[in-house]
Amino acid sequence: QVQLVESGGGLVQPGGSLRLSCAASGRDFSINAMGWYRQAPGNQRELVARITSGGSTKYADSVKGRFTISRDNAKDTVYLQMNSLKPEDTAVYYCRVVVGFRYYWGQGTQVTVSS
Repeated sequence: QVQLVESGGGLVQPGGSLRLSCAASGRDFSINAMGWYRQAPGNQRELVARITSGGSTKYADSVKGRFTISRDNAKDTVYLQMNSLKPEDTAVYYCRVVVGFRYYWGQGTQVTVSS
């Protein structure tokens, strides 16, 4: 019903920036919330940032002040601006959208922070 396409990952040096995007498409859907999660090898998947359709945001403590989540409701797209990146941010980043009682995951995009 809902498909997500992520883009924007890559390799960046510590202190650098990346911008991730996630575009949703489908039929007869209304998104309640969109968010970004990440998972590093051997670690659990964790919430990075989330935004509701009304614009309320939530961030993991580890990224507060460095990452910014935003969305364009008209385009059904969510963004994650990542600044001052650290090696600890290295992970696969996944987009998730909530539609009613259902949720959908993107394919994931690799972010690697290394000198």
